[in-house]
Amino acid sequence: MLLQGKIAIVFGAGQTPGTTIGNGRATAIQMAREGAIVWCVDRDLASATETAHMITDERLSAFASAADVTQEATLQDVIAACLQAHGRIDIVHNNVGVATGDAPIESIESDAFDRIYAANLRGMAMTCKHVLPIMRRQQGGVVINVSSAAALNIHENIAYKTTKAAVLALTQNAAISGAADGIRVNCILPGVIETPMAVDAVASRLGKPIEEIAAARHARVPLRGRMGTAWDIANAAVFLASDRAGFITGVCLPVDGGQLAFVGR
Repeated sequence: MLLQGKIAIVFGAGQTPGTTIGNGRATAIQMAREGAIVWCVDRDLASATETAHMITDERLSAFASAADVTQEATLQDVIAACLQAHGRIDIVHNNVGVATGDAPIESIESDAFDRIYAANLRGMAMTCKHVLPIMRRQQGGVVINVSSAAALNIHENIAYKTTKAAVLALTQNAAISGAADGIRVNCILPGVIETPMAVDAVASRLGKPIEEIAAARHARVPLRGRMGTAWDIANAAVFLASDRAGFITGVCLPVDGGQLAFVGR
């Protein structure tokens, strides 16, 4: 029970439909299994509620709320509601990420770039803006931002890579800002992970079998030639949120099966 009694907010706790589980949902469940009271937040309230029900079905503690990370006021409302209900916020996990409309730099549309920036970067900055003062008053807390191995790897499209790379800088800036008050801020860089967004949605968009998309992704991973799962991301998040990582801040942790060891692959 690494997170016993902790109050955690997981942004992006819902997921797109698919045959596997998404990173946000798995993280919310795993944090609850480790003893946290989890607020499952997503712009799709029905999906967030489904995650919360999966947790409460195990007789663990969860709530569901709606918020759109591109709308600062909704983030502020959820954070305020959680604080009012529990009197503190110990963990904030920023899992939201999108790539819809992304393209190479020569063909990216400005509206698409703005949408991806707002979801992938600005939303994380705004959650930090509103939660760090709370954690300062508590003299402690943990923020975990989900970036991507694409931040450091070759990636043909511009907006996703650029915004995910900026999450590393955001994490380091917030880590130094909060360090004197006992606030730890780290980020996770998932590699090739088997999630509905990465496999099912891509197969649907390209009109290809899920098995074909999955096989191509497996082939990119050095460790056993298999994609990771959302539980790998969830376990890393639980560790970073726990006291076992009490001297770790400002770290950008790849969870990628060794993919980044192949520089430029």
